[in-house]
Amino acid sequence: MSRLLHIAAGPYAPPVPARELTATATGGARIHVEVHGPENAPAVVLVHGWACSTAFWAAQTRALAADHRVIAYDQRGHGRSPADPACGTEALADDLEAVLEATLAPGEQAVIAGHSMGGMTVMAAAARPAVRAHAAAVLLCSTGSSRLVASATVLPLGEGRARTWLTRRILGSRAPLGPVTPMARAILKYATMGPGSDPHMVDACARVVHACPRRVRYAWSQVLDLLDLDDGVRELRMPVEVVVGTADRLTPPVHARSLAAALPHCVGLTELPGLGHMTPVEAPDLVTGKIRALAAPHMSAARTERDAPAEESA
Repeated sequence: MSRLLHIAAGPYAPPVPARELTATATGGARIHVEVHGPENAPAVVLVHGWACSTAFWAAQTRALAADHRVIAYDQRGHGRSPADPACGTEALADDLEAVLEATLAPGEQAVIAGHSMGGMTVMAAAARPAVRAHAAAVLLCSTGSSRLVASATVLPLGEGRARTWLTRRILGSRAPLGPVTPMARAILKYATMGPGSDPHMVDACARVVHACPRRVRYAWSQVLDLLDLDDGVRELRMPVEVVVGTADRLTPPVHARSLAAALPHCVGLTELPGLGHMTPVEAPDLVTGKIRALAAPHMSAARTERDAPAEESA
């Protein structure tokens, strides 16, 4: 019956950031930002999904911070970012742009990884100047650009008006989630994770999701219901890799395939057998590896820049 906001120990316990700051978005929304790892290392920006927080990326943050500067932030209303009346895809784009401008130097590029609504955030901001300037490459995990409710398979019904109507009411429920109980874990696992997910993975996700205020959860469910970011996908002109679990009930593989087909520069589509919607938690090493691979060219460039003064003085 614990009300812990996240796991306190183990691989999914969020590490302590090297520093924290607040980015101010258009309209005055305040966004909580955490920075991990060496200041002069290649940058990675992690963008979490609906009803989650920076704690969702704990495994990636812990692994990548050894040799990357990891920047993670709480979407408005989530985690430690206060709720704001503005709620929509433009707000998501505003927040990402504010974080990039607050944490990256002019001309500095980063790999941006977005999960679920985090991936939608990147699509929403694809044409923004800050994203064009700072995004070297993008990883889209378990996400989609439109028709989310109609395509969701949370209910074991055939696609159609009845399933869409019922799904909309389940995902858009105003009911409180309550404490993390065995029943709550079972429900969350069925809806968002693969059948083979380990209990510690389920518990980590349950604590993060149950910590999200119900008003925030409801408000953003309405945004996702009406989502249409197909144009944003075509604006992602940098290298983009797509990852999805074959057992994802919230954003089934049909979305990942559509993204891969529409992206101007898709460098890979990975479908993970038996995994659900929470791919960064269910396959932490694989997702971390994808981010590392996308960042590798920038790590080489950073090393060259660091070594140049020594070579010149030799």
